[in-house]
Amino acid sequence: MKLLCYGVRPVEKPFFESLNEKFGYDLVLTEAMLNDESVHLAEGCDAVMLRGNCPGNRKNLEIYKNYGVKYVLTRTVGYNHVDLEAAKEFGLKVAYVPFYSPNAIAELALTMALTLARHTSYTTNNTQQGNFKIDDFMFSKEIRKSTVGIIGLGKIGFTAATIFKGVGANVIGYDVVEKDYLGDTCTQVDLETLLKESDIISMHMPYFKGSNDEFLNADLISKMKDGVILINTSRGELQDIDAILDAVESGKVQAFGTDVLANETAYFNKDLRGTDVDALMTRIMNLYPRVLVTPHVGSYTDEAVSNMVEYSYENLQEFINTGTSKNELA
Repeated sequence: MKLLCYGVRPVEKPFFESLNEKFGYDLVLTEAMLNDESVHLAEGCDAVMLRGNCPGNRKNLEIYKNYGVKYVLTRTVGYNHVDLEAAKEFGLKVAYVPFYSPNAIAELALTMALTLARHTSYTTNNTQQGNFKIDDFMFSKEIRKSTVGIIGLGKIGFTAATIFKGVGANVIGYDVVEKDYLGDTCTQVDLETLLKESDIISMHMPYFKGSNDEFLNADLISKMKDGVILINTSRGELQDIDAILDAVESGKVQAFGTDVLANETAYFNKDLRGTDVDALMTRIMNLYPRVLVTPHVGSYTDEAVSNMVEYSYENLQEFINTGTSKNELA
C-alpha cells in the first residue's frame, strides 16, 4: 500500500516513520502542500494523506481518481477542505481524525491570552531594541481577577477551561448542547451572559459551512465588555476578521490572537518577507502587537502529531481490511 503524505515537516518525519512500523505502508513523505504541481506526486499511489490547508477539491480529487488513488485521508478533525460530494462521485473513500491532543490547542489559547493580557510581545519588542523603560501600556490585570469565556465546550474547549481555571481565572462557557461533565471547572451560561461578563473570550467551536460562518461578528462584539481580549484557535471561517480589526482599532477589543484565518492558504506556509502583502495582512501587521497571528500551529506538538498520524494510519488499515472505517466521511 503506497501512501503519499503531504505537508510533512522535517520535525514530523520521525513520527510518520516510527508509527508506520506497526503498519508497513510504503510511505512517500513530502514537505509540499497539495497544489497544482504536487497533486501529480500521487501517480502510482494507492492513498494520500492531507493536512488542513490541502485543497481536496473536485479538480484534485479527479486527478487522484485517474491516478488510481482509492483512499483520501485527512489528518485533521475539520474536513471542510475536502469536497465529499466529489469524492463520493469518484468512488474515493475519505476518513478524518476524530480526536487528537486537546492540550495542544488549549495550551496555545492560554499562551496567546497571557501574552496579550500581559503585553509580553510589546514589552519584549522594546527590550530587544534596548528600551527597558516601563510605560502605562504594560500595566496588566491579573488573570485570577478575570473571567474567561469559552465558546464551545467539547474536548478542546473543556481542556482550555481546565487550564484557565488552573491559573486562577473564573471560567464560564457556552455551548449549544448542555454539558454534564463540567463540574466546578466551568459554569455553563447562555451566550448573552458570556459576552457580557467575559474579560477574555476563547473560541473552540466547530465550523459548519453555511451555518455558523463569521459567528464572531460585529453584532456579537457589540455585546462584549469594552476592552475584551479575543482568542480564536478553532477555524478562521468562524470570524469576521474585518469586524474584529475594526473593534481593535476602536478600542472595543483590547487585543486579538488567532491561529487561523478564513483564507489562510494565501499566507500560511509562505515566507512573505520582502513582498507586497494584501490589504488585510497589511492591516494585521500594522496592529501588532495588539493583534497576534500564528500560522495554524495549534496542533504542532509531539502528542498531537502522533495522534493525527496514528489515527490516519488506522483509518487506512480499516479501509483495507473491511472496506470501511469508523471515521469514514464518504
